[in-house]
Amino acid sequence: MFLIKSSVNPAWPHFLGVFTIILGCVFGLTRQIMTGWSDPIQCRALLDKGSWLDSKHRNWQPDGCMLHPYLEKEASSCLRSKEVIFIGDSVTRKLFFQLSRLLDPSLPNSPSDDTRKHSDHTFYTKHGTNLTFTWDPFLNTSYTQWILAESRSHEVTRGDLPPPAMLVLGSGLWYLRYANSSGGISSWESKMDEIFDKLASNPKPADEVVILPVEQVVGSKLSTERASSMHASDIDAMNSDLYHRINPPSKDFKHAFSSLSSPPSISLPLVFNQMLHESLTEDGLHFSDTLIKIQANILLNLRCNDRLPKTFPLNKTCCSRYPWPSVLHLILIAAVVLSGPYMLYKTYSLGSARFASVLLDPKALPPLVISIAIALIYTADRSGFWLKEQKQFEPWTFGILCMLCLFIGLATVKRGDKDMGFLNRDQTDEWKGWMQIAILIYHYFGGSKISGIYNPIRILVASYLFMTGYGHTSFYLRKADFGFLRVAQVLIRLNLFTILLAYTMNTDYISYYFTPLVSMWYIIIYVTMVIGARFNDRTPLLVCKILLSAVFMTWFMKSNWPLESLFDVLNRICGIHWSPREWGFRVNLDLWIVYVGMLASIAMIKIREHRLTDHRHWTTAVKASIGLSVIVLIWFFVFELLQESKFTYNLWHPYISFLPILAFAVLRNSSIVLRSGTSRAFAFIGKCSLETFIIQFHFWLAADSKGVLLVVPGTRWRPVNFIITTIMFIYLCDRVAHATGELTTRICGTGTPRALPLPVTAPTINVPDETPSADSQELTIPLMGLRKDDAGSPLSLEPDTPVRPRRWVERLAEDSTLPPRGVGLRGWVAKFGWTPGLKTAIVLSIGLLWVLNVLWVYPEEVTS
Repeated sequence: MFLIKSSVNPAWPHFLGVFTIILGCVFGLTRQIMTGWSDPIQCRALLDKGSWLDSKHRNWQPDGCMLHPYLEKEASSCLRSKEVIFIGDSVTRKLFFQLSRLLDPSLPNSPSDDTRKHSDHTFYTKHGTNLTFTWDPFLNTSYTQWILAESRSHEVTRGDLPPPAMLVLGSGLWYLRYANSSGGISSWESKMDEIFDKLASNPKPADEVVILPVEQVVGSKLSTERASSMHASDIDAMNSDLYHRINPPSKDFKHAFSSLSSPPSISLPLVFNQMLHESLTEDGLHFSDTLIKIQANILLNLRCNDRLPKTFPLNKTCCSRYPWPSVLHLILIAAVVLSGPYMLYKTYSLGSARFASVLLDPKALPPLVISIAIALIYTADRSGFWLKEQKQFEPWTFGILCMLCLFIGLATVKRGDKDMGFLNRDQTDEWKGWMQIAILIYHYFGGSKISGIYNPIRILVASYLFMTGYGHTSFYLRKADFGFLRVAQVLIRLNLFTILLAYTMNTDYISYYFTPLVSMWYIIIYVTMVIGARFNDRTPLLVCKILLSAVFMTWFMKSNWPLESLFDVLNRICGIHWSPREWGFRVNLDLWIVYVGMLASIAMIKIREHRLTDHRHWTTAVKASIGLSVIVLIWFFVFELLQESKFTYNLWHPYISFLPILAFAVLRNSSIVLRSGTSRAFAFIGKCSLETFIIQFHFWLAADSKGVLLVVPGTRWRPVNFIITTIMFIYLCDRVAHATGELTTRICGTGTPRALPLPVTAPTINVPDETPSADSQELTIPLMGLRKDDAGSPLSLEPDTPVRPRRWVERLAEDSTLPPRGVGLRGWVAKFGWTPGLKTAIVLSIGLLWVLNVLWVYPEEVTS
């Protein structure tokens, strides 16, 4: 009998990640070949097919693109000083009033009284748009004939008359309602023949010609008179006739291809009938203003999406082309995307090793990963290769996903064999991990609209900043290393990929607000600690420095004008276009939590320094703090749920956010068992939490975080898309995190920083003489007392940062026969007798960014 031992390949996550990315690319390429050429800018997706994402019929989803909700500013900019003409029946009239309200909310949403229902209406918006409605349910008045006449069309073509932005024609139901006097369907067909002949033979009477489908009716709610003549079968036949008139079949494949690949000259929004639901009408014929407003929005998407400036965020994906990059932007994209393959080629060409071995070379692999990541992200969010759709909050799905992630996290808990101490490195990675998972699910489902979910998420963001203050303060008090190398390590690690993403995606750096926020607070912590650093061992002076820093930042952010002046200087000198209002909102929400983290770090050091954990009342104090923490957490959740809205909560947040954060930290470290155990799944996400936060904007989410990414076409396949894109996203973030760390190490070099004496508040510990890691921020302080041996003597302290197992790529690369390393950029420059140092390289990089900012071409913003 043979025993067959089977084991899972330890590299299976990499195989799974690469497989899903390839699978996603295959789906995207297949869609482009099969159907993408027929509707490249998603106009037919907007007009022909869609579905409701919610049961309340508020969130209409076109099939494969995002319906942009137009507000007054954008809508009026699109139709400023333009004319919009509506001709038709009562269905057309309701659409006219709702479109008018979108352009100018001060206009009425219905006729002033019943006597004017069958009258003409003319509105002038405050932005100069002229909107007219002509009552002509049979489309046979002299005005309608004049609008479509050849003489007028030629006047428009010659420029004698300004062309209307949109002409909307609606008819059909009155031919059914009054069939005896009008001639019924046969007369309607004759009228359509006449109209289509004029549209085909004459120049277009407007920039956009829209013929409305004959509206479906709800027979059970119609009056007896209407129900006797308005039949669903007749309406279906009329709409089928309209569709085949506008989209005639062609036997010539070449002609069919050319006609399908360009927007139709006449638009027929068949989705108007798909949107109807019996719960949205009272008389079976006229539907609610909420529904008609969405239909008006579809007309605005049809007319405006491709005409308005293509600015960040690019969330108008229906009937819209993605902007072509400027020359400078294109050069930058090419440089970033091609640099990785180029370095791989150079490494391969300098040696005789196999290509697979070269692929694992630590010099070639990180740049290649960055190049592939940027290429994938750009393809996902700046092209139509994959589809984008809108978000929809689903309470049950949101809750089930959160519980599933919690189960996975608990199932992967690993118990340590020693007390790792208060807020140890594994624990902070775990904390970052589960918080990031919650934030990701929150963003995917658009949970910001739900106050009871938004408020706790704000606490999670504040927790990141708390750990920033705690970790960096602990490091500087423990090692007193204020050298430039440490600063460079932290800031390059935080900003390298974010800056690349901001330029290649043509977005604002501060739109990835987590990176600039943490970077800003790190600089503030550094300045606070480095000023008078020799006095950091004197607790009263140190606390005073922190309080003075807090006072200064409060004045700076609350006064508004200092920030506005700073951003104005950056705009004038550096070409940086940042919004002081948006940045002020981000900073002011968590203005003091970093300082709470700094003070908590000092408190933990003092507890250890004075051996308070050995005090006879320490156990009592711990139990009291646990009880108080439970009460605080219960109070917080009750308090935030009782707030009227998230805007009301935001007023309280800066003053109370530290309470649940400190309460959680106490409970998480309340026993040796809790401190020594960590969830490997959560810690894994925590180690790439920075990358998951910034990459989610374009890859997993879409349209600069406003929608979700679909690699498998079809709204009904959203669950499958969620699984595939999640695997793709997590794997890409992990690879980018590793590559960015490797590049940071290479950029900063391996030199030993200039040593400074440790402050007396630091624990007595032998500090290894090595370059500090940009991540080593934690301070190991047990909450229940120091570990001792059987004789009662304190045991030696464990290292602050546990040694992590090497990644599979490193192990394989170590066993491979690698070619000789390339000389690299610095070696190439050295041939000319000059080797730039770290400071020089950073100054040159900042200079390059300045040149890019000054020369960058920004699209014109929409003005009010």
